[in-house]
Amino acid sequence: MRVNRRVLWLLGLLAIVAAGGIGLLFAPRWLVPFIAVRGARCTYFGPTTEPSIALTIDDGPDARTTPRVVDLLASHGARATFFLISSRIAGNEDQVRAMVRNGNELGNHLTRDEPSIRLSPVEFEAALQEADAVLRQFGPVRWVRPGGGWYNARMVAAIEKHGFGCALGSVYPYDASLPSVAFATTYILAHVRPGAIVVLHDGGDRGVRTAAILERVLPALRARGYRAVTLSELVNRSRSPAPGE
Repeated sequence: MRVNRRVLWLLGLLAIVAAGGIGLLFAPRWLVPFIAVRGARCTYFGPTTEPSIALTIDDGPDARTTPRVVDLLASHGARATFFLISSRIAGNEDQVRAMVRNGNELGNHLTRDEPSIRLSPVEFEAALQEADAVLRQFGPVRWVRPGGGWYNARMVAAIEKHGFGCALGSVYPYDASLPSVAFATTYILAHVRPGAIVVLHDGGDRGVRTAAILERVLPALRARGYRAVTLSELVNRSRSPAPGE
């Protein structure tokens, strides 16, 4: 009887894990638009019917993984927005220049890998400006992505005060916490839609996984007729033309 109880317990645990995995994989598509409406001052997706998506890659640069990611994008005719952590740029300047040279866009992911929402208003604004001073040596910066993905109205006000847009995303394959290339690939291809903003990560093992994910996802997207562009390109494509344009 004791063995049977253990078997039942294990089966129950496996069922819970499986249900959780299925729930993550097939998360309701209405959830992101619902969140986006409640946080209207941050960009979650581009409202377009054109077959274009924005690739965004956080937490770089990394001398070991960034070159592979940049080369993969170039070989597939894709571009991305790299949300860089400014304290990681020293010694990796060539990687940042290669990003820009290949038509990619730079984004501000502040100075350290930490939840931005835990910073005081003064600390957040200081980190925002410090990172911007480093990043603007390599090219224009239009977007800020708060560390950890959580934000409040004061943070958005500081972002806008300095002329940036707040950017999150609509397709997040949990690649920072679930070390599965297969899961992330399946998740992206199941959820991508015109105007989607995909969030991936660079650096260390995460960067290795991102390269493997891109090797699978980019050809599949191209076969579906999608173009992978920068966040600014996606938003500009989504913008309604003004009278006379």
